[in-house]
Parts: sequence; C-alpha cells; structure tokens
Amino acid sequence: MDEDEDEDVKAKSVPTASAPEPDLSALVVPLLKGVIYREAAANLWSALYGLQFRVRDYVAVLGLELVLDEAEGYAFLRSRTPLADDADDASAAPLPRLITRRPLGLMVSLLLALLRKKLAEFDAGGGETRLILSRDQIVEMTRVFLPDNSNESRVVDQIETHLGKIVDLGFLRKLKPAAGAPSGQAPSFEVRRILKAFVDAQWLSEFDAKLESYRVQLHVGIDGVADD
Repeated sequence: MDEDEDEDVKAKSVPTASAPEPDLSALVVPLLKGVIYREAAANLWSALYGLQFRVRDYVAVLGLELVLDEAEGYAFLRSRTPLADDADDASAAPLPRLITRRPLGLMVSLLLALLRKKLAEFDAGGGETRLILSRDQIVEMTRVFLPDNSNESRVVDQIETHLGKIVDLGFLRKLKPAAGAPSGQAPSFEVRRILKAFVDAQWLSEFDAKLESYRVQLHVGIDGVADD
C-alpha cells in the first residue's frame, strides 16, 4: 500500500462528525406556547419537520397531538382525541387538559366565520397567497348582521376590540402601517391560514345556517353590537 492509499483508508476509517440533533424540548416548548409558522421561524420549522415523529410520540404522552400542515406552513398542538380503546377502558383516568379551551363570544365567532368564508373565496380566486383586509372592509362584512340604527363609531370601536381578541388567538396578524401612510389610517390585518384548521370544510358547508343563527341572536334583545 503506497502513502496515498494509506491516507485514503485513514480518512474513511475516521467517523464523520454529524450535525448536532436539535434538542426535543427546544421544539416542544414553543409549540406549547403557540403556533410555529414556517415564514416566521424557518430554522425552528425545519428542525420540527425533521423530528416530527419524535415530537408526536413525545407530546402523545401528555395527551396532545401535533398538527403540522406542510402546505400551509404552520404547526401547533391540540388535545388528543380519545381513541376507541381509551373510551372502552373504564379504569383509564382522563388526562387533565394542557391546552385550555377558550369560549368565544358571539361577535368573535361571527367574525371568524366571515373571515374563513372570505379566505375560501380568496383561495378559489388563485393568485396571491396572503389575504389582507382593512379594518373598514371587515366592518363592512358585519354590517348586514347589525341593527340598522347601530351607532357607527361605536360599531367600529367594538369590532376593533373583537379584532384584537382574534389577533391574540392567532387567526389575524395586525400589519404595521406602510411608510408614509397618513396618521389615523384604518389598520390592516392578514388572515392567518391556520384559521382553516379550526373552521373546516364541513363547517363551511353549514355556513349559511350558522350565519342565520348569528343574525337572529344579534337582533334578539340587543341594542347595538353584542358584547362578549
């Protein structure tokens, strides 16, 4: 064996250093805090995508399941739906919920329904991938559900409050005003695509009936916009 061949054998016999595997807790903790978006945290998303099966096994012990939508670019945790075997096992104690359910008020529910319908129409039209709506456009969407004598400024104020709650829930993102925009300009919002995971196609198929229910509830014994 000549000198070159000897060096080649030595090189092949030395273990190649692999990139360190991301810490599992570094993926689970952000998921417990909220949604991971690919566009906002590309490195975290990439690590999660590569270790998603380990993450699924890990959170399953906690009674949670990982929802990862590769096409839309988001991931989150939700409480695991009990399996049939679990339901049959009377001795199995139910796990406490780690993900708290948040009751939604009537107007927040209505706004989410209208935004989901708008997102479906937007997707059907093709083209852009981000649905951006101004506050005034959203107010206009709700107008048919409000009493005719509603106070305009009060309506705007209250709907803006409800939009703040939806931002907190993660279904809307409030955009910064464009450079040079006049002060006092109505804010704009991006409809986050994760809304599709919570308002599914089956729900949309019952959309008209549900909107009629909202319309009746908002007009019965209510003077102005319903408070949550």
